[in-house]
Amino acid sequence: MATTTRSSLASFFLRLGRQVWVRAAAFTLIAVVVALAANYLGPVLPFEFGIDLAQNSVGSLLQIIATAMLTVSTFSVTAMVTAFSSATTTATPRSTPLLIADPTSQNAVSTFIGAFTFSLVGIVALSTGYYEPRGRTILFVATLVVIAIVVFTLLRWISHLSTFGRMADVIDRVEKAATLSFQVHAESPTLGARPATVVPADATAVHADGVGYVTHVDVAGLDRLAHRHGIEVHVRATPGRIADARVPLAAVVGDVDDDVRSGIRRAFRIENHRTYEQDPRFGVIALTEIGSRALSAATNDPGTAIEVIAALQRVFARGLSVDAAADIEHERVFVAAPALVDLVDDAFRPLARDGAADVEVQVRLQKCLASLSASAPARAGVFRDAARAAYERSRRQLDRSDGRILRRAVREAWGR
Repeated sequence: MATTTRSSLASFFLRLGRQVWVRAAAFTLIAVVVALAANYLGPVLPFEFGIDLAQNSVGSLLQIIATAMLTVSTFSVTAMVTAFSSATTTATPRSTPLLIADPTSQNAVSTFIGAFTFSLVGIVALSTGYYEPRGRTILFVATLVVIAIVVFTLLRWISHLSTFGRMADVIDRVEKAATLSFQVHAESPTLGARPATVVPADATAVHADGVGYVTHVDVAGLDRLAHRHGIEVHVRATPGRIADARVPLAAVVGDVDDDVRSGIRRAFRIENHRTYEQDPRFGVIALTEIGSRALSAATNDPGTAIEVIAALQRVFARGLSVDAAADIEHERVFVAAPALVDLVDDAFRPLARDGAADVEVQVRLQKCLASLSASAPARAGVFRDAARAAYERSRRQLDRSDGRILRRAVREAWGR
């Protein structure tokens, strides 16, 4: 429940931590502090180093590290951009934010940039006579530690590049994001608020200042605002919807002044693009896009579409196994939950349409829907309707031989 009701401030810092430049800046700052602090650690230590350093030995090491790290950093950034471009063209552009947020690649680039900065600061400080003998010795030891960290990171980065941005890696990342979003949605379909009801006719609509997708709703903030002003808030623009002149952010029952309007607008984050955080439909849409692109005439890769169907099956199976929380945390806020039928349509209708002439894809689709129907008997009708629609669409496009194969698969999967 804490994930769904995360405040806007906490969500902001979470998103900020996923940015590449933030981690790189942190590593750079640490490198500068370590390089400059070496001169002050010598007098504080209760022992002395017995290392006899050759003339300019530390400076030579730092020169080598600076040259190497500049090259490696450039190579790493190029490899990341190549992976982003590959995922955009072969899978879906909606997977790019997940690749950008990859912690392994961020740590690698940040480590290389930090080592480069450490070397530069050390070289400049040595050239100005900043270090005393003890400080120079500590700088030498710190340089050895930096070399060890760089070598370990480089080996790990090379291993990571063997799979980073490949089709299977992209599918796995989108599946993980879709699963997490689906499970959070299943645990709290209304984000901890009351289920949506009919909005009273006298409710006042509050619109956004601009047009864009709602990516986050601070339901806890809306509830505090509602208690403070004695109002009820009916959320109209749920995460994933576009807030515009037609769709208001919320409908308010009670007195509405400028303070209420501004408070409601602050509770909604409006962006140009959808995100996975509170939008379970976006995850399954991104997965389906990968399968639809694989089924296009230019690609013609039904194997990838079958992998996507398997990933969607895992997403729905894990999401449907989560029980919804019975507690209502925000009494004065009403939120409409995405319907399962909409999620199923988003996930399987494009694959049924684009793969209607591919019997292998249709057979796997029928088995997937039959399995989900068996795992959630109370909601079996949704999956049964989707399977029936997919079969009717495909039956008109398959030849007689493939039609018999599909009919046999449907009988085996559904027991009829």
